[in-house]
Amino acid sequence: MSAKIRTLLVDDEPLAVRGLKIRLDPYEDIEIVGSAANGRDAVKQIKELKPDLVFLDIQMPGFDGFAVMRSLIGETEMPIVIFVTAFDQYALEAFKAHALDYLMKPVEEERLAEAIVRVREAMAQRLAVEQTAKLMELLDNMDNPPKEALTAILEAPVETRDDRFDPHLRIKDRGHITIVPVSEVDYIDAAGDYMCIHVGEKTHILREKMKQMERRLDPKIFQRIHRSTIVNLERVKEVRPHSNGECFLTLLSGKELKVSRSYKDVLGRFL
Repeated sequence: MSAKIRTLLVDDEPLAVRGLKIRLDPYEDIEIVGSAANGRDAVKQIKELKPDLVFLDIQMPGFDGFAVMRSLIGETEMPIVIFVTAFDQYALEAFKAHALDYLMKPVEEERLAEAIVRVREAMAQRLAVEQTAKLMELLDNMDNPPKEALTAILEAPVETRDDRFDPHLRIKDRGHITIVPVSEVDYIDAAGDYMCIHVGEKTHILREKMKQMERRLDPKIFQRIHRSTIVNLERVKEVRPHSNGECFLTLLSGKELKVSRSYKDVLGRFL
């Protein structure tokens, strides 16, 4: 059995990380040792975990993929880097010879397979050091902020998701488990001791009570609008007041939901 390629995934989009994990799952020699949602955390994990391979998103707010690489200049143990980017072909020409490979978003399975082959070859032929040296030379010659500025950014506090709330829901159905990202949920309504999770045209059934569900969801995003309904505020397209004191919300999907008078304070979220 071939040696494991210890791999770190870096992207500020949780869905992008999850998608890449799914696509990498069939590769038995790829061992995902961690993921980072921002550049500062990426630098920390690269130094601590010392991965063999990093899939590095370029376009991250504040501290992008290039800044991550610049901040690692001088490190003795550097990973192989595969850029993941939404840049167009013209922009890619500036650096594609300086990284082992690059993948365009959305990542295609065929291109990912090609990249993994290149990683294996690079490790087998001990080309990783040479490739990294070329990349560092490129970044060092770019018009970049001084090392002191990079250090200040690395040490600055970073805003992270509140880990008290679930990023996804696991729906069990006849031995199968469906993982539903909460960001994709339109609304949730109660049917006795069951929750109906509405995602687009699909409805998932979860055995749970309303109070339990409320505790699992970030109240900045999910709000109760009726004694039996929770709505994802980010999915609301239109607010329509009614003369009797009630209000109706139209979601991006076209679904219309009623806000009862008992929960009318939720309307302040839209003002």
